[in-house]
Amino acid sequence: MPLMMGERRWIPELEDEALILQRVFLAEKWLVMKLHYGHADPREAGVGNVVNCGATMYMAPVGLVHIGDPRGAYAEAIDIAGAHQWSYGREAAGVFAAAVAASATPGATIDDVRRAVLDVAHDGTAAAIRAVFEAVDAFRAAGGSDDPRELGRIVRDAVRPFDTVGEAYRSPAMDARLPSRTKAIEELPVALGFVVAHDGDLRAAVLDAVNYGRDADSIATMAGAICGGLHGSAAVPEEWVREVVTASRLDLDGVVTTMVEVVRDVARADAERAAARAESLTSLLSVGAEP
Repeated sequence: MPLMMGERRWIPELEDEALILQRVFLAEKWLVMKLHYGHADPREAGVGNVVNCGATMYMAPVGLVHIGDPRGAYAEAIDIAGAHQWSYGREAAGVFAAAVAASATPGATIDDVRRAVLDVAHDGTAAAIRAVFEAVDAFRAAGGSDDPRELGRIVRDAVRPFDTVGEAYRSPAMDARLPSRTKAIEELPVALGFVVAHDGDLRAAVLDAVNYGRDADSIATMAGAICGGLHGSAAVPEEWVREVVTASRLDLDGVVTTMVEVVRDVARADAERAAARAESLTSLLSVGAEP
């Protein structure tokens, strides 16, 4: 919170240095209000916030430190997201982390990602993801379409019953973004739909996400993360990396290096804990085993 509120950074869309707090959406400003000014318990600070996809967007690192363990990624993301989100906004954060954990597992396939998200998802989020998967599967079985926008329309039709925002994205419905057991954020099911439709091809999935409209940057972020997990950094077009690094003045190589080190550190600690637990369980099970 102090960094968001007090450290100036280069903001590409403003073409100037500014506080990070100035570029985030109101649902993210909630973090400052509740955690910094309100001194709320971080585990439940998200209660009362606008239900949105903000917490989901930054959960990819949680998936990475739980590579091969989608359920672990889901559980930790749900825990972390409590500082920001509740209801289906928090649920989506957990499911997205699980998707990244599954996708980054060596040898993982699209089917592995599909199984992982449906294994952990609950309520409206699970129903929305199933509806999108079914629509995409039917679209592909029918041979697709020559119209490049048709897939987006089909995905939107599938997710519409679960979306509270409504058709006019800039003029949300009166009951938009309220907590619900039957609704879902739009962005995650749509991103998963594009990933599945393109068999994890990052360029194709991200371009469809960007051209979907509505909350396109969030959808593209999620689709790109999952496809990147499946195929690695080589899946990202070099010209995209160049443009983003230049425009954002971002040391992307430094970010990657730091993230890899963190993932390895966490993996080592997890392996040590797992070995200690396995030893304890072996000892426990052996008690009384002999006559």
